[in-house]
Amino acid sequence: MSKPHVSSAVMTHPVRLGQAKDLAARLRLDRLAVDPDPDGPPSALRTAVVAWAAADPEADHHLVVQDDVDAPDELLEIVAEAAARFPDEALVYYTNWHARNGAAARLAALAGASWVRAVPDEFTPSLAVCLPTATATAFRTFARGSDERHDDELFSVFFRGRGRMGLLAVPNIVEHIGTSSINGHAAQGIRLAVCPTPAADAAPLLAKGRVLEEPGWIPYMRYGEGYIRLVGQEHGPDGGRGHHRWREALPATGLSAETVRAARDAHLPERLAAEVARTFGDSFAEELWTHCLLLGRQAAHAARRLGPPPADVPAAALDRMRHSAVATAGPAGLPPERRPEAGPAEVRAMTDLAWSAVRAGERLP
Repeated sequence: MSKPHVSSAVMTHPVRLGQAKDLAARLRLDRLAVDPDPDGPPSALRTAVVAWAAADPEADHHLVVQDDVDAPDELLEIVAEAAARFPDEALVYYTNWHARNGAAARLAALAGASWVRAVPDEFTPSLAVCLPTATATAFRTFARGSDERHDDELFSVFFRGRGRMGLLAVPNIVEHIGTSSINGHAAQGIRLAVCPTPAADAAPLLAKGRVLEEPGWIPYMRYGEGYIRLVGQEHGPDGGRGHHRWREALPATGLSAETVRAARDAHLPERLAAEVARTFGDSFAEELWTHCLLLGRQAAHAARRLGPPPADVPAAALDRMRHSAVATAGPAGLPPERRPEAGPAEVRAMTDLAWSAVRAGERLP
């Protein structure tokens, strides 16, 4: 399998030009794509059009990263190998820890998958995306003249129209840095990768690991409360953008409130729950545990559908990926204004509580 030629660009704003230059130099990326109207209304899409236009006509694929990321020196090599494996796919290398796509990636990690199909009813995270050059050209044409200012939202509209969402890399080799936002996302607080993974582990997982095409219904958290993304909800009148609290959505999952209640009574570790509740309250501790119970149940079902991992996928790397994904569940589930309170001790307590729920969920029917 020969590696394709991948051209690359960093999209940036003049206020971050120095940061972008340093990133491009370290990662050996080809070009800088600077906002063509930096004094105009904030618009990531305006700069994204420039970045996707920077594709080398002779390249097979084009990679665009944003300037506020960190990534390993091996990024281009890992991207090229994945592009050779999936030559027709849109490949996404960062997924937000608090989004529905983040929840899909966390579920996939627990199931032992290295890639998962993005959900169609949410933005496509655009901090690091690789497209086949023809697809990049098509997106650029599609984006011209759009009133949308968020490239991640328009990506999803574009992919939905083509009938196939992008593939999310479950081990995230790209990390968001900082909380400032030129495009108006600062209110979302600390925004990090759902499954941060070092390149040494990510490379074999992305090259050989399994793809989870359909995770089924997906538990997720937002602002301290648990929700469920239902299968097919993108076909609803709101395009699937609404949120279903887990209690209301349970009847559509095949589980009952009694099943959840019985699991909680049998398996909730009271000491750990009390430790989390001391900082974040009883309601959050209970919601986190229930969310991870449902997550463990769905991951176990997905794992059975996937079957055993390939022999050349390192078991230890898979295990570290799973632990990375569970470790972000607690901080990501907090309201944005509470995330700074999650220091090492708080994260450790939330992670232990989350694992107890995941393991209980694996026993559910």
